[in-house]
Amino acid sequence: MLAQERFDKILELLRKEQSVTVTELTKQLNTSESTIRRDLTALDKQGLLVKVHGGATAVKTVLSSEEAVKQKSRKHLEEKQRIAKYAAGMVCPRDFIYIDAGTTTEWMIDFLKEYDVVYVTNGIGHARKLMNAGFHVRLLGGEIKAVTEAVVGDDALESLEKYNFSKGFFGVNGIDRKRGFTTPDLKEASIKREAMNHCKEVYVLADHSKFDQISSVKFRDIEKAVIITDKLMNKEYNNLTTIKEVF
Repeated sequence: MLAQERFDKILELLRKEQSVTVTELTKQLNTSESTIRRDLTALDKQGLLVKVHGGATAVKTVLSSEEAVKQKSRKHLEEKQRIAKYAAGMVCPRDFIYIDAGTTTEWMIDFLKEYDVVYVTNGIGHARKLMNAGFHVRLLGGEIKAVTEAVVGDDALESLEKYNFSKGFFGVNGIDRKRGFTTPDLKEASIKREAMNHCKEVYVLADHSKFDQISSVKFRDIEKAVIITDKLMNKEYNNLTTIKEVF
């Protein structure tokens, strides 16, 4: 395979996955690790990707929109389930839990075992799933955002004022060392920010594709929440004590 063909395939994979490892690329392109590393170095110099320890990530862009729930739910499924299972295991009897709208947080519900708990959520699908599973659930009131099936707006913010959660589990669109946790929608960012302010312990559930991504609205610094993820591609985050990798 010619170098340019490899370059095109590497960039195509990055567009789909946002991050790739050297091991994945050697299998996909049927070539040696040394060749892949040289390719990544060349593409990094051209500004077409960001070379990180063990692989590469897509060039950062500011995202002002997001995919619908059904589209997002199909991506990184195994990683999301592993993260969600770990997070569900952190719920204890008599907890008062907030579960944010999002595809990874929704997977948590499949692994929850504690029924002596009150669950509060702004996710329409989350509330239905919790109810059908026999959990005690409260749904925030307010405006429904169709794309993410999340309840947002002033009424939802007002609903949050009366709550004090023992733990909160949140979704995110982008994680960046300087820009923090971000999401494309101002109203959804406001809900996340307010809910986090009412949590004793704050957890963000994010697979590796969310790192080095920036959406248009910041809602928290990354040092102010524990991040539960499957793996770290960028060694820039290695010294963060608030990251829990779940393999």
